[in-house]
Amino acid sequence: MIKLKTITGKEFLLNNDLIYRVDVEYDTIITLINGKTLRVQDTTEEIEEKVMAFKRGVMNPFERKSEQ
Repeated sequence: MIKLKTITGKEFLLNNDLIYRVDVEYDTIITLINGKTLRVQDTTEEIEEKVMAFKRGVMNPFERKSEQ
C-alpha cells in the first residue's frame, strides 16, 4: 500500500497492485485495473518512487527495518 493525497489534500492508502497506469494532464490521474480513475496531488515521479520503495520493502523486509 502506498500513501497518496487527493486533490483536496485528504490522505489515503492505495494498493499499488491495482494501478493500471498513471497519466498527467492538469492533474495526476491514476487509472486502476477496474477502470476507475483517481486524481491525486502526487506527481508521477513521487508515485513511481513510492511504488518502488514499497516493492523493495516487500522483497527485502530487513532493508526496510534498517532504514527506520
